[in-house]
Amino acid sequence: MANRPVRAATIGEVTRVEQLTPHMIRIVVGGAGLTGLTAGACTDHYVKILFPQAGVAYPEPFDLAVIRETLPRDQQPLVRTYTVRRWRPEVPELWLDFVVHGDEGIAGPWAAAAQVGDPVRFMGPGGGYAPNPDAGWHLLAGDESALPAIAAALEGMPAGATVRAFIEVEDVAEEQKLESPAAAEITWLHRDGRPVGEALVEAVRGFDFPAGEVHAFVHGEAAFVKDLRALLRVERGLPMSQLSISGYWRRGLNEDGWQSAKREWNQQVESEQEAAVR
Repeated sequence: MANRPVRAATIGEVTRVEQLTPHMIRIVVGGAGLTGLTAGACTDHYVKILFPQAGVAYPEPFDLAVIRETLPRDQQPLVRTYTVRRWRPEVPELWLDFVVHGDEGIAGPWAAAAQVGDPVRFMGPGGGYAPNPDAGWHLLAGDESALPAIAAALEGMPAGATVRAFIEVEDVAEEQKLESPAAAEITWLHRDGRPVGEALVEAVRGFDFPAGEVHAFVHGEAAFVKDLRALLRVERGLPMSQLSISGYWRRGLNEDGWQSAKREWNQQVESEQEAAVR
């Protein structure tokens, strides 16, 4: 099988750093490298950020294809996927929101230490969801990892659309002010020490669905996404054409581990739930 071509990396720089909440930091990426970058109408755009490994000298100019050809795998940049909170092509700039929990992980500590002028190398953006303007109403549900996409979806809703959003965060200090042209009702759910997704699943399960065809966006930790997929797909009988559902991460795995297991996980979940539908 022929090797897939390596996509060129976009190289921008940090132009602004904002502390949104105690555990959420916004990194605004701009610079001439973003000129000509294009994105479609999706509200769940994402980029794959390349984090150089400490102590490794990379060729300049930074060329991912050359790096993949000349350096062993354990020295290649680490890749982490982040949703684009907002894309402003007229500037141009990207807003990227990072959940930070001390020194945990790679991207969070990088965001906490980021300074204006720091280089940001990434691939993308990609994306696959945008609110259906013909839907009777919209359901948005997710945790902190999905908050940027939910916020972008709220802003991208048709004026006057009926929207119910359920967002689970650690506590009240992690809430953000969100805006939408839609008739949006936003429910903030606080874990306060409970397992991730428990409060979210309870809230969506106990919610009385309005009449009309729903278009749903459900993203976040894989275990609760699986539970909500079963609720919507199996119990509610909704077709996949009305659903955008994906596990952004999974407890106990970093992104490398989750990406390695995600395809098999998804296939197993789909097989079990489609069998239940039949």
